[in-house]
Amino acid sequence: MHAYKTQNPQFKSSSSSLKPSKMKSFFSKSLFFTALIAVLNSSLMAVSAGSFYQDFDLTWGDKRAKIFNGGQILSLSLDKVSGSGFKSKKEYLFGRIDMQLKLVAGNSAGTVTAYYLSSEGPTHDEIDFEFLGNTTGDPYIVHTNVFTQGKGNREQQFYLWFDPTKNFHTYSIIWDSQQIVFLVDNTPIRVFANAERKGVPFPKNQPMRIHSSLWNADDWATRGGLVKTDWLKAPFTAYYRNFNVQGSTGLKFMNGAWKSQQLDAYSRRRLRWVQKNFMIYNYCTDFKRFPQGLPAECR
Repeated sequence: MHAYKTQNPQFKSSSSSLKPSKMKSFFSKSLFFTALIAVLNSSLMAVSAGSFYQDFDLTWGDKRAKIFNGGQILSLSLDKVSGSGFKSKKEYLFGRIDMQLKLVAGNSAGTVTAYYLSSEGPTHDEIDFEFLGNTTGDPYIVHTNVFTQGKGNREQQFYLWFDPTKNFHTYSIIWDSQQIVFLVDNTPIRVFANAERKGVPFPKNQPMRIHSSLWNADDWATRGGLVKTDWLKAPFTAYYRNFNVQGSTGLKFMNGAWKSQQLDAYSRRRLRWVQKNFMIYNYCTDFKRFPQGLPAECR
């Protein structure tokens, strides 16, 4: 949850033709989504689809984080005093993580809803979804990042092809020893491949917990900090349901527990569709940001 600050003028895509004013046409033309990744090795899987009471701890925000409806719904709220957050009770080393979210509705400018995997310490690994709020009528930005051994700066950003505040949508991370796949409603939006052969560390040794938080970031989150949080609209609330995880929960499955899950042809087409039409920033094409040369995994 260490976003590259978008007030940096380099942190913009010059190749994307998609503008916020055109998003409504994309909403109306959205395609249906595919059943995607092959089933993981069931004999080595720990599968969890329990209640939020069983699987998560509310970690900060006092009563702004709530579990209700018999443990099936969790909400996080943000007001001018504080945001809120939660984390999983278990750690995971490889797996598929699914969570349904309904993001902050209305004028969410300045707010960030973060949903990510992270280990601990200065050389931590981290796999990020962050949802950057916007003014009413403008699209959310989905910010993704991957940290390995404490180093991030691997951002890709996307618009969505639907309004994520109207209904719940599923945001997934598939993580094995060969790649990390980010998915929205089972459609892949990003693949971060293992590039150790190029000298790039890959997160494969540190178990991670699932974290989520809702916080104020109006110094950078919306239009580089130009649009501030409207506290008259507070509290801002995001909702979670239908958490599911398939993965190993300890070090005993560290080596060879998961087979690489490759995208099929249809999923690869969907990935290209998203990246062509909805990607608005890609660190791998930002030559101004990396004047000495793009990162090794981009070459």
